[in-house]
Amino acid sequence: MSLTMPDTARQKDSNTEDWLRSEKSAAAARELPGKFVTPIAFGTILQPLNSSMIAVALVGIRDYFNAGTSVTWLVSALYLATAVAAPAMGRIADVFGPRRTSLVGLILVGAVSAAAPFAPNVAVLVGCRILIGIGTAAQYPCGVAMIRRAADESRARPNNALGALAAWSQVTAALGPTLGGLLVGGFGWAGVFWINVPLALIGGAVIVRWGPVDPPKQVRGGGRLRALLRVDPVGMLLFAVAITALMFWLLSLSATPVWWWLAIAAPATALTAWWSLRTHDPFLDVRLLARRGLSFTYVRTIVTYTAFYCVFYGLPQWLEETRGLGPTGAGLVVLPIAAVGVLSTLLATRLQRNHGPRAALITGTAVLSVGGLLLTLPNADSPILPLLGIAAMLGLPNGFNNIGNQRAMYMVAPADQMGAASGLYRASQYVGANLSAALLALVIGDSADDLGLHRMGLAVATIAAVLLAASLFGLLRERLTCKKSRNT
Repeated sequence: MSLTMPDTARQKDSNTEDWLRSEKSAAAARELPGKFVTPIAFGTILQPLNSSMIAVALVGIRDYFNAGTSVTWLVSALYLATAVAAPAMGRIADVFGPRRTSLVGLILVGAVSAAAPFAPNVAVLVGCRILIGIGTAAQYPCGVAMIRRAADESRARPNNALGALAAWSQVTAALGPTLGGLLVGGFGWAGVFWINVPLALIGGAVIVRWGPVDPPKQVRGGGRLRALLRVDPVGMLLFAVAITALMFWLLSLSATPVWWWLAIAAPATALTAWWSLRTHDPFLDVRLLARRGLSFTYVRTIVTYTAFYCVFYGLPQWLEETRGLGPTGAGLVVLPIAAVGVLSTLLATRLQRNHGPRAALITGTAVLSVGGLLLTLPNADSPILPLLGIAAMLGLPNGFNNIGNQRAMYMVAPADQMGAASGLYRASQYVGANLSAALLALVIGDSADDLGLHRMGLAVATIAAVLLAASLFGLLRERLTCKKSRNT
């Protein structure tokens, strides 16, 4: 290890320097064309859309199947499937090509969504949600991989493309409950599944028409069987066991912790690392995580999304239970989080283009800290206008943090492993989502009263302050390194 770590560090520094040189040389380069960005971004809306619009269909599904609380697995199943499948589909994209993998994922989503409303019971419907999660999980890592390859080949800047992925994701996640309500009102709960069919068809059509073609060499040199073996099914299985056990343990933290899930996750993680080190072409190359910038980005993403999902789930709960606005009123009050999030994504794209992702992260975490502190002020009698202002403030950091973390991952990850690296980035988001459930159970409990909201605000502010300190320390370290480099 002592012999390989300096090489890894030098490789990381070399990659970073190469990226900086390419950024400077491409300062006047054009952005990727919109006709190329649109089909990639369009496919990525399926995952956030399916994760949020199911919320308004749960009551109808519960009554139809007389299922009780088991319908909540329709939510958890998608998160679990996405967390496991995103890195796997990213790895498959690295081997078979992101365009092919994306199209297969869209076909899976469309076919399963067409059949899901005919499920005989909730268990089968949960299985359909798992398959939909696998299909939608392919779109983000495939999209980032296509962007990386096209940007490298055309020497174009990826800023607009990465910004589009972030903006479309935020918009669709926030509009999901509204769209879901219209679909359930018009077609019943089946509407939230059937809507995927035309969206998958459109997504597939635009990718076929405008998406970048995969290089043929990715399926040559031994045929498809050898390519399939390159996916490393053993490593993929070990990772799936590890991340599934971890996610189940995190889900249990909101009630009674199930520690034996952690007892499964720990050795499965160790086996995954062991297999990765002994395999020539592993599914999850742990040496990739030796890149400090990449591993730090994953940890920072987990912590950031823990705070984000606390706000995303905790604030509407307080608005309904304590402020008494009901589901529709609560949805309208939190709508500025999405609207301002889109605006902040555009601002963050410009900021990181000129000053790098660190500037976006510092801005995002600073504003998130302020937003968390503002959540300590409202009470059950607070007027609507200040609540809308707080929601707008909480939407501002989302674009900056999302763009900053996404760009930091893009900078450090190797081009030939961009799919797997992007999949791990996506999985990090859902680890944060499950951590937020545990944190909300701790600070809010069963009833979201004023005290619970204030505790949540302090928790969010504390998380943001820690992230801000880490970003400032990183910036200081970078400047000291640059200064030392110039002096030598």
